[in-house]
Amino acid sequence: MTKKGAVIDVPFDSVEPMIRLAQEEGVSVEMILLTHSHWDHIAEVSLLKERLGIPVYIHAADADNLRKPGSDRLLRPRSFAGVEPDGFLEEGQIILLGHLKIQVIYTPGHTPGGVCFFLEKEGVLLSGDTLFQGAIGNLSFPTARPERMKHSLIRLLGLPPSTQVYPGHGDPTTIEEETSQIRTFLGDHHG
Repeated sequence: MTKKGAVIDVPFDSVEPMIRLAQEEGVSVEMILLTHSHWDHIAEVSLLKERLGIPVYIHAADADNLRKPGSDRLLRPRSFAGVEPDGFLEEGQIILLGHLKIQVIYTPGHTPGGVCFFLEKEGVLLSGDTLFQGAIGNLSFPTARPERMKHSLIRLLGLPPSTQVYPGHGDPTTIEEETSQIRTFLGDHHG
């Protein structure tokens, strides 16, 4: 165990508990990885980056909303500081974190620059707001790309059925458990 960690998404009121947990567990937080740029996933990125002096990574297609929160035209419950990303996540990129290999899967749809993080050896997918237990990401937002979601979900269907899925909200699930609802969506949105 290398005790190196990454924070995936940084919602409101999360920085203090995360720092406390990392200290209790003796984990060195090395980076912030963002699944997408909606306010409920980036609200305290600036604060965490400032406190720990660590780099922030996001897909380039979502970077503007990280720099200037609210540019995606979503209402936020309160304002917060934007952040310049330190680098961009790309399809197929492998992030090394201690002994972990984290593969970036580009999954636009819910946002133009949505990504999932796949840990193949561990059989784990961190799906952000692309896939939930019993649902897919909301496609009604101003910057959503419904036509791109189809390809993103086909991509996730290609993962091993036993893959444990940890969404950005709600309970964990597996690719196998979500296969029928994904296929239903794809059937409704063919062409």
